[in-house]
Amino acid sequence: MKKYIFVVGGVMSGVGKGVAAASIAKILQSRGFETTAIKIDPYVNVDAGTMNPTEHGEVFVLDDGMECDQDMGNYERFLDRDLTKDNYMTTGSIYQSVINRERNLGYGGKCVEVVPHIPLEVISRIEKAAEKNKADITVVEIGGTVGEYQNILFLEAVRMLKIKKPDDVLLILVSYLPIQNEQSELKTKPTQYAVRTLNSAGLQPDIILARAGVSLDKKRKEKIAFNCNMADEEVISAPDVKSIYEVPVNFERDNLGNLILRKLKIKTRKQDLKNWRKLAKIVKESKKPVRIGIIGKYFGSGEFILADSYISVIEAIKHAAYYFNRQPVIQWLNAEEFEHPSSASSSRFSGTSTIRKRLSELTKNLKKLKEFDGIIVPGGFGSRGVEGKINAIRYLRDNKIPFLGLCYGMQLATIEFARNVAGFKKANTTEIAQETPYPVIDILPEQKQKLAKKDYGGSMRLGAYPAVLKKGTIAYAAYKTHLVSERHRHRYEVNPEYIERLEKKGLVFSGFSSDRRLMEILELPKKKHPFFVATQFHPEFKSRPLKPHPLFREFVRIATSH
Repeated sequence: MKKYIFVVGGVMSGVGKGVAAASIAKILQSRGFETTAIKIDPYVNVDAGTMNPTEHGEVFVLDDGMECDQDMGNYERFLDRDLTKDNYMTTGSIYQSVINRERNLGYGGKCVEVVPHIPLEVISRIEKAAEKNKADITVVEIGGTVGEYQNILFLEAVRMLKIKKPDDVLLILVSYLPIQNEQSELKTKPTQYAVRTLNSAGLQPDIILARAGVSLDKKRKEKIAFNCNMADEEVISAPDVKSIYEVPVNFERDNLGNLILRKLKIKTRKQDLKNWRKLAKIVKESKKPVRIGIIGKYFGSGEFILADSYISVIEAIKHAAYYFNRQPVIQWLNAEEFEHPSSASSSRFSGTSTIRKRLSELTKNLKKLKEFDGIIVPGGFGSRGVEGKINAIRYLRDNKIPFLGLCYGMQLATIEFARNVAGFKKANTTEIAQETPYPVIDILPEQKQKLAKKDYGGSMRLGAYPAVLKKGTIAYAAYKTHLVSERHRHRYEVNPEYIERLEKKGLVFSGFSSDRRLMEILELPKKKHPFFVATQFHPEFKSRPLKPHPLFREFVRIATSH
C-alpha cells in the first residue's frame, strides 16, 4: 500500500500549509500507519542554505546536512522522526537533476521538455522518498499559493499521479477565509476562486481546510461545499488556536482522520492521540509564566516582527516550558539596542550629548535583562549587532542571569570571555575582523579554500556530528551520557591555539570532537554561574514537543528557579 496526500494553499501565503501537513501526518501516524512528509519549495535555489532569513524564515538543517525550509522542522517535531534530503526538493534541484540526466544521455537522445519531464522527476522523487521511508502514506506539501506561476508544474505532477493512481492520491486545499470586521461574516469567495484555479489545472480538491480566525459555521460550510462541488463534511474548520500542537486535536474533532482514510479506501483504525492530547491540555491550562528573552537581529521585516527567523528556537523553548507546566513568555530583543556608542557598528552616533544619551539608553537596556528568567543568543552571520550581543553576554555573565548561546552565540561568548576575563582586549572573530590580534574564533583551513573559490552553498560544516562530553559538567548532567550527536550549520570555530589559555582562565569546554580539535560546548562552573552554557551546534533542531532537548530543558529548569 502506497498512498499520497498533497497539501496546497489558497488565497494567501502563510496560511498554515506546513502545520496542516504535519498535523495530518501526525493523525495518520497515531492510527498506526507508517507516515512520512515531503516539502516541495517553488524556489529556483537548489536548497534553502543561501536564502535570507528575514525573507524566507529559518533555514532548518537535517542530520544529513540538507539545508531546507522550516516546515521540515514541523514535520520532524510532529512525527518525532529524523528526515533526510529525500524528503525535500526545490524547483532548482529538480531542474538540476533533469539537466544533469540529459547531459549524461539519461533520456536516450529524446527531446527533453518541461512537460512531462519535470513533473515526472517530481513524481519519481516522491515515490523514492515513500519507498526509502517505508511509508504507507506520504504527505506532500506544495509550497506557494494556488494560481502562482511557480507551482504550476507541481500541480501538473499531482494531476499525472492522480490519473495513474486514482484511488491512492488525495488533494487537500488549505484556504483562508477573511473577515472584514467584527460585524462581518467570513468571506468564502476567495476560496471559491482558489478552487476554480485548481480546476483550471485539471484538479478538484477532495477536502478543504478552511483557515480563519474563528470556527466555520454550518452556513459557511454549506456555501463552500455547494460552490466548490463538494459535500459539507469535506469542508473542515481550521480556526486559529493558541498553539500549533492543538491543531491535530482540532482536526480530529471534525473527523478529519476518518474522512481521509475513507477517501483513500483504507480501513479505519482506532486513533491514539493520548499523549498529544495531554500536551494540548498543558498548553491551554498552564498559567505560571517563564520569561525568556531572545537577543537577535533577524526578526525585523519593515515594521513587523518575523518570528519565523528563529522558529526552532521558539519551539524548543515551548517544549521545555510545557515539560515543567510553564507558559512560555518570549520577548524579542534587538541586539543593536545593546551596542556601545564607540563601537564600529554604532558610528552613526556623534556628538557629546548624543553619546551621553546613548550611554544612558544602553545602561537602561542592559538592566532590563534582569526582568527575564533567562536569555538566549541564537545563531547568525555577519557584523550587524555583534557588539551589542557581546555587551549583553557580559552583563548576563556578571549578573548571573541564565544564558544559553547557540552557534554564533557560543562564538560571541568565547570572544566576550577572552576580552573581559582572559585579558585579550581586542579578541574577535576573523569573520568580521580579519586583522584582529587575537583571533579566538577563526575559520578552518578547508573552509578558507572554499571561500577562496566562492563556494558558499552547502559548503559549511553541516548536519550531524558527534561530540564527547566531559563528566561533572552541566552538559553531561543534562544529557546523562558521554557521547551525543548534534546538528551544525557554521563555518567558523574556536581557534585551537587559544583553547588552553581560555581554560586556564576558567572557561570550561564541556563538549568537543573526539580528536579535541573542535570545541562543541562551553560553560562556566555552577559555582561561578547558575547556567552559562553555549553550543557550537544547534540543539533546537532536535527538540520535540514530547521530548524537549536536554540543554533547553535544563536551561528552562534553572530559569524557572532563577
